[in-house]
Amino acid sequence: MTQRAAFSLPEQGLVLPINKPPDWTSFDVVNKIRRMTRVKKVGHAGTLDPFATGVLLVCLGKATKRSDELMSLPKEYQAGIVFGAETDTLDVTGKIVAESPVPQFDEEQLQSILKKFIGVFEQEIPAYSAAKHQGRRMYDLARQGIPTPRKTKMVTVYAIELLEILPGEIKIRVECGRGTYIRALARDIARDLGTHGYVKTLVRTRVGDYSLDDCLTIESLQEQLNSGATAER
Repeated sequence: MTQRAAFSLPEQGLVLPINKPPDWTSFDVVNKIRRMTRVKKVGHAGTLDPFATGVLLVCLGKATKRSDELMSLPKEYQAGIVFGAETDTLDVTGKIVAESPVPQFDEEQLQSILKKFIGVFEQEIPAYSAAKHQGRRMYDLARQGIPTPRKTKMVTVYAIELLEILPGEIKIRVECGRGTYIRALARDIARDLGTHGYVKTLVRTRVGDYSLDDCLTIESLQEQLNSGATAER
């Protein structure tokens, strides 16, 4: 069997926009690409939750030095929010910890609530997050049932667009800055509406100028590597 030649990495490194598949962690993608390319220095610029899909910027070689710069780029998401229940993770993967009736509301009321979350504001960090408490990841503590104090951070939301209203659900598009938790945004929108809520679906559609249309899948990347056609990006 002929062994495939090692991947030729440009001198300045490479930023690969990958469409992260569902149920993969961001580190799963990094490890897979490290094995596929046989490049030792591989990282990513901005974690996506395992259930989420969409744009994940994977940095190879010297491009890993750009991670902080890339993480600071504005991001765009499309999120489906379910009302009437809240989960411990604030997304579809968690267990329900609170339920409440969904009040009657119209588009005008909902638009008014969404406008409240445009700008710079303090956001409560989800218990299941990569933020640290006493040197440990909060999600590790949450999984062990260890309580943590309420932590907040300042975030920026540039725009929120209401895309669709369904029975007990909505779909929104969010443009935001670094470190914004869409799961926390869903929780807070629901609470302002007088109920509970969690994120059912989440797609990161853009990071800076990198859009979902620019992304490679793991499968298409493998095909390009096999053919030696991976383009410099």
